[in-house]
Amino acid sequence: MAEILAPKVVVIGGGPGGYVAAIRCGQLGLDTVLVEADRLGGTCLIRGCIPSKALIHAASAFAAMADAARVPHFGVSLPAPPKLDFAATVAWKDSIVDRLNGGVAGLMKRAKVKVVQGWARFSDAKTCEVVTVSGIVTIRAEHVILATGSIPAQLPGLPMGGKVIDSAGALSLDRLPERLVVVGAGYIGLELGTVFAKLGSQVTIVEAGDRILPHHDARLTEPVRLWLEGHGVRLLLGAKVAGEKGEGLEIATADGEILVLPADAILVTAGRKPLTEGWGREAMALELAEGFAKIDDCCATSTAGVWAIGDLVGEPMLAHKASAQGEMVAEIIAGKRRRFDPAAIPAICFTEPEIVTVGLGPDAPGTVTGQFPFAANGRALSMDAGDLGGFVRVVARADRGRIVGVQAVGAHVSELAAAFTTAIEMGAVAGDIASIIHAHPTLGEAFREATLNVLGHAIHT
Repeated sequence: MAEILAPKVVVIGGGPGGYVAAIRCGQLGLDTVLVEADRLGGTCLIRGCIPSKALIHAASAFAAMADAARVPHFGVSLPAPPKLDFAATVAWKDSIVDRLNGGVAGLMKRAKVKVVQGWARFSDAKTCEVVTVSGIVTIRAEHVILATGSIPAQLPGLPMGGKVIDSAGALSLDRLPERLVVVGAGYIGLELGTVFAKLGSQVTIVEAGDRILPHHDARLTEPVRLWLEGHGVRLLLGAKVAGEKGEGLEIATADGEILVLPADAILVTAGRKPLTEGWGREAMALELAEGFAKIDDCCATSTAGVWAIGDLVGEPMLAHKASAQGEMVAEIIAGKRRRFDPAAIPAICFTEPEIVTVGLGPDAPGTVTGQFPFAANGRALSMDAGDLGGFVRVVARADRGRIVGVQAVGAHVSELAAAFTTAIEMGAVAGDIASIIHAHPTLGEAFREATLNVLGHAIHT
């Protein structure tokens, strides 16, 4: 006999948007069911953010040892190159994923959220059926939170399969590819390309545009480009992909030359698209806007009592945006007055070196900028990270000095993202940050010096 559930809230999708929404609903005393076809944690935890960062860390450690074996540096050397057990590296990465996945399951249990494992398909706006291993579960809820996420976009003429893989496939390879071709020079392609280059693969990056990370300004991405070229990564910009041919990938270069790039694996990172099909969107009378679920500033869709969050509703497709929206929607359902109107959402590229962008860029009208190089920062130099071309740049309103944007490129700058975002959200002006005593020696001092540059009197430049 089919099981029938009638909760206050059903959440579809157990990623960082869905599971946070479900936990907050549970904390607020709302009877909540979460439906997830895969493992709790979603793409970010299982196949994206977390496993990729684990591999980035492992690859950096391996590369540092390999460098020490080649050329002694600050008195450190190794008598022989390090050996890589790639299977063991992947197993360590998987252990991190498993630990966090188990943690999410524990949080769900503590919040008294019922988890139904299976794929949901709606027959109307508030009713769905889930096929589970033990039978069909019918769920009729008063509120529906859609957190279906996104899937990798595919390129015409280059279908997945065989040696053609997406980012999830790259993170679960059972052996290190000797030759890796990466299609796409966005942040996913560059992060993973950097990982495999550090581990010893011959990496070629193919990009249709004329530069890497095309959504960032060229000065911010230049240190990344220099690192790639300095570490043997081949960049083919302005190139068009034709498809697989023989033992590799056929492309047309910017000069019109036809090349076949030998490859043991071809990693396609052509962006992501919202998962809008396969779960009964049509039966819910849900409106779309440019391919995404159409919502208002409370994440309410065109159908009463149906909410949508995360990648399903548009850019930026970031886990922390989804989590913030999920938490907000739960509180709205519980009767609180909330709306989604952040002053800034930070974005990070975990490239070499790292890039952080928050708020407006340097070309925003009516703004002035102040910049400070890590080459003049004591902490960066003491970590051997002062010569990467990195810097912090502050964008402020020309009239009152209010900070509206911050960008940084350099080693470990991802850890400064919270400070940058807090300054913008709290409405800080350049003088506010300049008047704060920053600990020495830290990378954060570069933030203060950049605001001093906005004011026209940086101390250390």
